[in-house]
Amino acid sequence: MSTFWIILTGALVASTCGIVGCFLVLRKMAMIGDAISHSVLPGIVIAFLVSESRDSLFMLLGAAALGLVTVFLIQLFHQSGVQSDASIGVVFTALFAVGVVLISMYTRHIDLDLDCVLYGEIAYVPWNTLEIGGVDIGPKAVWGVGLALLLCVIVISAFYKQFKICSFDPAMAAAVGIPVALFHYLLMGLVSVSTVASFESVGAILVVGMLVVPPATAYMLTDKLGHMIVYSIVIGCLSSVAGYYVAHLLDASIAGCMITVAGVFFVIALLFSPKHGVIIRKFKQKRLVQENQF
Repeated sequence: MSTFWIILTGALVASTCGIVGCFLVLRKMAMIGDAISHSVLPGIVIAFLVSESRDSLFMLLGAAALGLVTVFLIQLFHQSGVQSDASIGVVFTALFAVGVVLISMYTRHIDLDLDCVLYGEIAYVPWNTLEIGGVDIGPKAVWGVGLALLLCVIVISAFYKQFKICSFDPAMAAAVGIPVALFHYLLMGLVSVSTVASFESVGAILVVGMLVVPPATAYMLTDKLGHMIVYSIVIGCLSSVAGYYVAHLLDASIAGCMITVAGVFFVIALLFSPKHGVIIRKFKQKRLVQENQF
């Protein structure tokens, strides 16, 4: 049964991150997830200081709040003339440093389990369960990530056209009356929720892999956004299943193997994609040259 819960959690994380990750890849903001995963540290510490509890719920709420602050600051700096990548770098390093300072000042004598929140361990998911009225209803991670996935599906489905136009042509979106800034923050809010919801399952660092690698692989396979989202989810889920069994075979990190398998899928797409594959493109060019010679 533990195998089922672990694979299900990995698939839910892959699906949630894969949906929002497609829009990040199209907007050339793929590393925003990495920024959020680092900059939430002060939110975790502040939540602990306010609640005086190491309960995961309080820490995740603090992390989610700082994730939204991170997105706001990055956008604010970018609108002020700072380049996008520089804005991301400045914000997440500064906030991460603030978190380290807070830890050194207020929690040095307390066992604050940051490894669990920042890096996670998917192998422990089946034993961290949720009980309601004394009834065990399954792992907390499954419910947390499942609710994040449901939220992403509802919001993206409701405003699919707006998100699509804003991603491909923000100027046109503004011209037809779509509030581009609103949908930008809405998307970044979904990214923040998806990242934070996955902390205790695959960990924040590896969430970045699910946000970027399956969507980037799907981008190589199709030119249609709808197909890209579906491919991203499928690739992420396949990576979760195959990664678990590879980890079992090698006795290695489960989450690490999931992302490694996703990386293998990306390399295969990069080389053999029908439209963008390096080898396929070289083959077509060679055949075209041969045809022109005759």
